Amino acid sequence: MKSGNLHAGSCSLRVVGGAVAIAVALPLAFLAPLSEAQDAPPNACPVDGCEVKIVSVEKDGNELRLTFEANYTPDMSRNHIHVWWGENYKVEQVSNNAEPVHHVKQGEWHPTADYPAYVTQSAVSTSVRGAAKTICVSAGDRNHDIIDVAKFSCMDVSGYL
Repeated sequence: MKSGNLHAGSCSLRVVGGAVAIAVALPLAFLAPLSEAQDAPPNACPVDGCEVKIVSVEKDGNELRLTFEANYTPDMSRNHIHVWWGENYKVEQVSNNAEPVHHVKQGEWHPTADYPAYVTQSAVSTSVRGAAKTICVSAGDRNHDIIDVAKFSCMDVSGYL
């Protein structure tokens, strides 16, 4: 391999077969993926279980924009978020296993991986809420079952309706 000199202003750097470029580029190539992985939690539930809560609400036209905080990263094909109107259904009802496991009639909810912001729609649209004024969330799994019926969060949104 030939070696050559790179000149930048008054500095000079001797490069032997691109070794300097590789030595600098390799560590940099691994920094970006590591920093992204550290920014978002994994989709798997932590030891204490998946938890999601509503941290803020604002009007978005005729709907509501909810901001969530979760200890996992929602993904529709894996663990995601179930949203429902609290006066209309109990947490056990917003699950595909409502009847066989919890022995309650299955209710209506909207599954989402929109995170951290979500706009109400479908079964959680403000137009189908009836008299409900409390919106709730919980973690759902790939089968659309609630992961833990004891872990859910509800917020009174009557001031935004």
